[in-house]
Amino acid sequence: MTRRLTQRGNMNDRMDVALNKFRSRMTSYPPGMCPLVMYRSILQMSINQSCGKCIPCRDGLVEAERILKRIIEGDAEMGALEELKDLCNMISETADCAVGVVAANTVLDSLVEFPDEYKSHIENHRCVENVNQTVPCITMCPAHVDVPGYVALINEGDYAGAINIIRDRNPFPTACAMVCEHPCEKKCRRTIIDHPINIRGLKKFAVDSIAADQVKTPTPNVATGKTIAVVGAGPSGLTAAYFLALMGHAVELFDEHDKLGGMLRYGIPEYRLPKARLDEDIRAILAAGDIRVHTNTKIGRDITVQELEEKYDAVYLGLGAQLGNKMPVKHADCENVVAAADFLQAVARGDAPDLTGKRVALIGGGNVAMDAARTAVRLNAETVNVFTRKRDDYTALETEIESAMQEGIRFTTLLSFLHLEEDKDNPGQLSAVWLQPEIVGEYDEFGFVKTEHSTKYPYRFKCDYLIMGVGQRCDVAVFEEAGIPTNRGRILADTACIIEGKEKFFSGGDCVTGPSTAINAIAAGQVAAYNIDEFLGYHHKLDCDSKAPTPMPNKCIPTGRAEIEERDPYERKRDFLHVEEDMTLEEAQRESGRCLRCDYYGCGCMEGGRAPW
Repeated sequence: MTRRLTQRGNMNDRMDVALNKFRSRMTSYPPGMCPLVMYRSILQMSINQSCGKCIPCRDGLVEAERILKRIIEGDAEMGALEELKDLCNMISETADCAVGVVAANTVLDSLVEFPDEYKSHIENHRCVENVNQTVPCITMCPAHVDVPGYVALINEGDYAGAINIIRDRNPFPTACAMVCEHPCEKKCRRTIIDHPINIRGLKKFAVDSIAADQVKTPTPNVATGKTIAVVGAGPSGLTAAYFLALMGHAVELFDEHDKLGGMLRYGIPEYRLPKARLDEDIRAILAAGDIRVHTNTKIGRDITVQELEEKYDAVYLGLGAQLGNKMPVKHADCENVVAAADFLQAVARGDAPDLTGKRVALIGGGNVAMDAARTAVRLNAETVNVFTRKRDDYTALETEIESAMQEGIRFTTLLSFLHLEEDKDNPGQLSAVWLQPEIVGEYDEFGFVKTEHSTKYPYRFKCDYLIMGVGQRCDVAVFEEAGIPTNRGRILADTACIIEGKEKFFSGGDCVTGPSTAINAIAAGQVAAYNIDEFLGYHHKLDCDSKAPTPMPNKCIPTGRAEIEERDPYERKRDFLHVEEDMTLEEAQRESGRCLRCDYYGCGCMEGGRAPW
């Protein structure tokens, strides 16, 4: 008996190894895949997990899979949808265990989420238009940068060529190398073998090897005689200006600050993005063509929206979400209560508060909140405590949370905000934050856990300084007064950055989507530039003057991923110097050599030397 149990244990261990490899196949499902094929594969896994004791699960799931197979292959009539729905409802209500219930509910969810896909397979015998596998890293990058192309050039040591390929879609290679959330890595097919390529790390190696402003930008097209006003010199506005200038248009750039960069300069701390490195990108952008800069210029004060409309051939509004939010509660106006975005901007301007020996509390869990917490540590706070209602509220990158923990920041979840307590002996000063203990409950429709109040007594946390990391907003009042359509503090523009009803006006970035990432703002600026070009009657095409080398055959040998190391936390938390170490040449060559070149192999193909994204 002992031997049989030991053998079974060994077999389970081996199965766990196999399952770990299989999980990577799930996370690397390529974008553009038919959703019905994905749901069928999930259903097939559930069939294999069935114990076979109850008929609804044992036989019902098999029949549901057969119906789904007929639909996918185009061999079903519209009545099959009702048949599939009734069958899955029956399984969900009568199956003995979670295997059948969850599998049936998953199929029912697919009927709600993808009705157009089901209809197309039944009526047209194929997927909906444009459903096909695409190169994951290119597709997942909001700016659709040719990632395999520049990774291949890094592998060959052509760092200038790599920077030019990046700038074909994104004129901020340096800034994104430092702070991008690298969504391009989420679906990397290298995950099938081991781990995603460290794409951001390789980009950083390229700009560390040669400064972006030392790499010549493409030659601009001949002057068109058109002039475009760009309001906001953050990542979105500067991106639009860059591409418009390369197209041959004159650009006049307006910003209310004395330096360019927007939230890249005033919202991201020096230790994550050294401003000298940001200036490398900005100098290259301004050298791209006819771009005239107007700093310390505020719309509505120094120039009106009407003047912009009358003077320029088109106007792009690329405003950042630079105004920090506070909770609308009593005592939020205390001197020692500040919004996270306002706190970071004050530090960036050189007006940092002295937090020496103070107990700092922070409410929020996003990237801005993490930046504020880590900045407070560097301003000599005695303690920094971060509070959130639930784990899902930590939307910051895992690496940022881990780095914050290493620097001594304390995290506490399952505490919801109640109210603020003013110091009785010192009016206008906050003395404590009251928080309500929570317990977890059911999940909502988006897969996030709900919470409800616990029976525990409220929690009083004494603090000397409170930072509220509860979001940011844009200052759109002057544009709203001028007739630009807005809704709840956001400018109404479509995915082409076109503002309906205002012919000359375009908008994108945070002022349209709400607070988002730098790469999303860059993508909006790129889209706006090309659509402004079309609006003006042109159809310019730009050439980055670099091409990816022809790939060699893949060697699918599991290899470790090269990570970017950070300085010792006990040293780095004492200053604002850049926290990340440089990747070595050997690491960069090995890491870039792990790329599977999906632009040629697997799910992508090249058309005329360019990836068809």
